[in-house]
Amino acid sequence: MASLFGQPTVAQAAGSFQAPLAPKKPQFEGTAKRVIQLFMGGGPSQVDTFDPKPALTTYAGKELPAEFHQATERKTGTAMPSPFKFKRYGQSGIEVSEIFSHVGECIDDISVIRSMRADVPNHQPSVLLMTCGDARLIRPSLGSWALYGLGTENQNLPGFVAMSPGGFPDSGPQNWRSAFLPGAYQGTYVDTAHTQIERLIENVKNSRISSSEQARQFDLLKQLNEKHRETRDRNAQIDSRIQSFELGYRMQLEATDAFDVSQEPASIHKMYGEGTQARQILIARRLVERGVRFVQVWHSAGAVWDHHEKIEEGHRRLAKQCDQAIGALLKDLKQRGMLDDTLVIWGGEFGRTPTVETVMGISNNRFGLGRDHNHHGFSMWMAGGGVKGGYVHGATDEFGFKSVQDVVHVHDLHATILHLLGFDHTQLTFRHAGRDFRLTDVHGLVVDGLLA
Repeated sequence: MASLFGQPTVAQAAGSFQAPLAPKKPQFEGTAKRVIQLFMGGGPSQVDTFDPKPALTTYAGKELPAEFHQATERKTGTAMPSPFKFKRYGQSGIEVSEIFSHVGECIDDISVIRSMRADVPNHQPSVLLMTCGDARLIRPSLGSWALYGLGTENQNLPGFVAMSPGGFPDSGPQNWRSAFLPGAYQGTYVDTAHTQIERLIENVKNSRISSSEQARQFDLLKQLNEKHRETRDRNAQIDSRIQSFELGYRMQLEATDAFDVSQEPASIHKMYGEGTQARQILIARRLVERGVRFVQVWHSAGAVWDHHEKIEEGHRRLAKQCDQAIGALLKDLKQRGMLDDTLVIWGGEFGRTPTVETVMGISNNRFGLGRDHNHHGFSMWMAGGGVKGGYVHGATDEFGFKSVQDVVHVHDLHATILHLLGFDHTQLTFRHAGRDFRLTDVHGLVVDGLLA
């Protein structure tokens, strides 16, 4: 039917095995062409970052009214006000915590979602829900779906890159795997704790043979793989193997340049700041600038934002590591004319309770002044890519426990992201095991209020 009306079909997904990552047209003209997902694994506290709640100061040390209590993973106690001050930024006057002052300077380009909701208060399933749309079963990552639908603009680099310094986050490689989609759409993991290109990307250089000799080897390898493929009914796994070898060869031409931040001028380094976060966020800009479709940036291995105790110390320290670089990324993209069609997403897998942690947060028989997991209500934000700037969507209750106005489930967030990329989330499907699958399963509504 699509061909009769002159429309591109989503099912042309994998295309020919020779170029499964070739650029493809979306179903309709999207406003975003590429995505940078800044993932704060562990669950940043909404009431300490982007959702100020003065009522917590009034109730400090007191039990919250019964109607505001929500089921939590562990027992929590009395109301705990934020130890951070909030300030209004920009023409929109949106309040942002002092620990994200650099992000606050960009607030007029940001849509803050204060009414997010997930399903459970556990890290692994909630991380998978946020990255793959399913909390239990292995499903393709959001990045894989984007690559499946749009392909990539640079055949010499992976179309989907996942950066996590020091190891894997919760749920590991499942966060960037292609699952039942062809393997060519899987994310490429990079450990950004390393600074040397040879350690960032293993085997990116071959010092033993010349490039012409290596080209002959790859030609022979391709012929053998294609012969093997033809005898096995064009097996998708063999297609993916051929694509992987070819991409690995082509990456030697461009990957070294893309990951080498030393090429940036001193003014850019000063703008982003120092440290691992500054470096990997700058790499993210260099990758999307070179046509990479989806970049997943993890703050660190594990649930690093998971502060069941000493949340003031922990959140301040982690925000200091990334705030300047995130603000620089938004400003940098904007001055390069790229923010309009680059979607930047910030957030974790859930939020935290407005009440004090009384189990894991106890040390030396004293409350550790931390917060438990909270999936009932939390904050995320998006910028660029056709998102409305200087805007707050939805709200939690007066204490920040539960989303109560214009609630946005993770499925709704995914539906909105795909819409910005030019896809009806109900139509971007892949046939597997006898039925059509999609990122949002049977759920999800586009949040029109977030669209510019």
